[in-house]
Amino acid sequence: MCECEEKKGMPLLGDKFPEMKVVTTHGEIVLPDYFKGKWFVLFSHPGDFTPVCTTEFVAFQKRYPKFKELNCELIGLSVDQVFCHMKWIEWIKEKLGVEIEFPIIADTGSVANTLGLIHPGKGTNTVRAVFIIDDNGIVRIIFYYPQELGRNIDEILRAVEGMQISDKYKVSMPAMWPDGEVVGKDHVIISAPKDVKSAKERLERAKKGEFECLDWWLCHKKLEK
Repeated sequence: MCECEEKKGMPLLGDKFPEMKVVTTHGEIVLPDYFKGKWFVLFSHPGDFTPVCTTEFVAFQKRYPKFKELNCELIGLSVDQVFCHMKWIEWIKEKLGVEIEFPIIADTGSVANTLGLIHPGKGTNTVRAVFIIDDNGIVRIIFYYPQELGRNIDEILRAVEGMQISDKYKVSMPAMWPDGEVVGKDHVIISAPKDVKSAKERLERAKKGEFECLDWWLCHKKLEK
């Protein structure tokens, strides 16, 4: 069940997450207001009582405390009905000893259509999509996975933390951060200069040890949180 605002096309990076009223295992809620002031990860799965999805939910739950440390909540979604979600999380607790604490949306198809989650050629099943929403309700990252590939939850955690650090310190994160291969471990990339003067000033600052530069356009430093 969902009441979504009218919007053409799925939300893109930088868009406001569309307002929608949804039915979940925690009752009826309104997104994104339900998580106001917090980041949240909305992730869809093809269906309850399926093997790959079960492993993903266990992995998400085991890392839920780490998400909370980042002021980030979790919410799942599939086109199954709410009682099916409830029975599935009961099965996970009974068989695997893991209690799913975050809500799961019971979608009739409205949310999936609004967010572009229906897998082409796979009927009404939803893809393994991940939307990372910041504390202002803005879509910051979107991941898509096919049904056959389970997600790496540690990468989603890394993405949330990386974006939060980028916002706070106005820096960029290198590939494989925090284990940089080109720059050092825990190093971040200094934003590129926008003119000749700032480029020269940057090299002078590097000489003073404020950060390291491979060239004027690629400077980095170890982040002191």
